[in-house]
Amino acid sequence: MSESDDLFIREDPIFVNKELLEISHLPDEGRIVGRDEEIGQLANAVNPAIFGQSPSNVLIYGKTGTGKSLCAKYVSRRLVDTAEEEGVSAVFAYVDCAQDTTETQAVQTIASSVNTDETEIYIPDKGISTATYYKRLWRILNKEYDVALIILDEIDKLEDDAILMQLSRAGEAGKVTDCKIGVIGISNKIKYKDRMDERVKSSLCEREFVFPPYNASQLNNIMSARNDAFRDGVLEDAVIPRAAALAAREHGDARKAIDILRYAGEIAQAEGAATVREEFVVQARERAEVDRFRELIRGSTPHSRYVLQALTVLSLEHRPDGAYSNTSGENDGFRTTRIYDIYEQICRQEGADTLSLRRVRDLLKEHAFLDILEQSRHSGGSAEGSYTEHTLLEDPEVVRDVLADTVE
Repeated sequence: MSESDDLFIREDPIFVNKELLEISHLPDEGRIVGRDEEIGQLANAVNPAIFGQSPSNVLIYGKTGTGKSLCAKYVSRRLVDTAEEEGVSAVFAYVDCAQDTTETQAVQTIASSVNTDETEIYIPDKGISTATYYKRLWRILNKEYDVALIILDEIDKLEDDAILMQLSRAGEAGKVTDCKIGVIGISNKIKYKDRMDERVKSSLCEREFVFPPYNASQLNNIMSARNDAFRDGVLEDAVIPRAAALAAREHGDARKAIDILRYAGEIAQAEGAATVREEFVVQARERAEVDRFRELIRGSTPHSRYVLQALTVLSLEHRPDGAYSNTSGENDGFRTTRIYDIYEQICRQEGADTLSLRRVRDLLKEHAFLDILEQSRHSGGSAEGSYTEHTLLEDPEVVRDVLADTVE
């Protein structure tokens, strides 16, 4: 290749602002669609903070991609700006509990987020005790702020309730005297509250909101609000309605819908097409599902994959007419012992020693924790006793293909 040849595309023929289609992008107010009521309720709950008073602690529930984190960040950002106009110093910190699962990691992230150069308080990444992190956090809050909002996203991924106890009772315990703290907990699991410590539950669950899945019309509006990510005239008219219909039928997940739209553009780009056509949407949906699931099981152990493969084999054998739905309850579940039988066969094929039934139960629980499968308890009567059934929530064909591509 001569130096005069262009190795890179100098001007993207499809996208003009691809950032609008990234999951991490926090859209402007005008781009938040279908959540006016939820935003209003959340704003009402934390409104006292504008006057330097204690905001209500809030728990938000809803499936992935229903706008929970988006709305919590948006309301918190607006609150900080409005409080400043009222002469109140406010701040918010965001913690991804799927990443910061321990109490120490979470409190370090919070302290680091709210710290400023003016405090002259050092918050190292590691190397000090959890108690020291808390002491420095309390000092920062007392010194710098009247109000602090702490967003704990995927709160159900925390190892325990320790940080919830500390945050929800910091004022009552006299650890924070000059700053009011509010906590916004976000969870995909509607039953998360049931496993909380009763003392935490009484102080943390002041207000609770449930975010329903988006419908096709809302998803259509969400994607239409971001269509300026593409160059003028590139999107064919049927693309967004088709992507919205697919996403609404399967999950009502705005993240996945936006993923599909982005992937459709990338497919058009790869094929050298002048426009993003409707046919690319179906290809994009398949690619989005595969990529998302591959990311979900990345780093899993061989036996964790063997167990999942066993459930996938059963799901493929028994689904009606080859149809798939990830709506809970529409596909048959399978008992642990039945999955174990298939797991043993897979281990023999792979030349691997089998794990105990008890350990396989633990691996199934780990997959349920990641929302790859759903577990349900059943009673077999006095003769059988109770037993657990496991239902795959992912498309079994997607799971099969990703597992086949996984390299140990």
